[in-house]
Amino acid sequence: MSVILKHIHVACAIIERDGLLLASQRGSAMSLPLKWEFPGGKIDPGETPQECLLRELMEEMSLSVAIQKDLPPSTHHYPTFTVTLYPFVCSIAAGEIVLHEHADIAWLAPDELGSLDWAEADWPVIESLFPAAASGKARHPHLLQNIEHGTELSETGLEQIQADEAGKPEPVW
Repeated sequence: MSVILKHIHVACAIIERDGLLLASQRGSAMSLPLKWEFPGGKIDPGETPQECLLRELMEEMSLSVAIQKDLPPSTHHYPTFTVTLYPFVCSIAAGEIVLHEHADIAWLAPDELGSLDWAEADWPVIESLFPAAASGKARHPHLLQNIEHGTELSETGLEQIQADEAGKPEPVW
């Protein structure tokens, strides 16, 4: 007899401010206690992922965000349930962060994301945006700006990344 696992649909925000990304630490009483995640929450029946994200960030952090870009969904299978994340690149529109459910927050550079103990479902999102974050390699700081604005990385930006990775000195912009 096969067991049908619960499938949870979650909207999450990749919030950028001054080149840093917001990570939130789950509370000790939550499932996956004290794991880090991109903030967000479960999508209610009849609710769009965007509506969910706006509601959850207000409820959990007293934060209003502007959704700038939606990213491809990502599904992860835990032993007892499955979760599909619907990630969105966002910026803060209004409010100061007040933690109602989370234990902590951190603002991190993309190359620092790998230093936290993330919920497994968040790793595919991190790796798709910043492949080197999981491996500890530094990423070029202009990648997030390109993702947020939906633009391709320019040849100059690509040359800069290649120079950085080859250990060559950075040219002056």
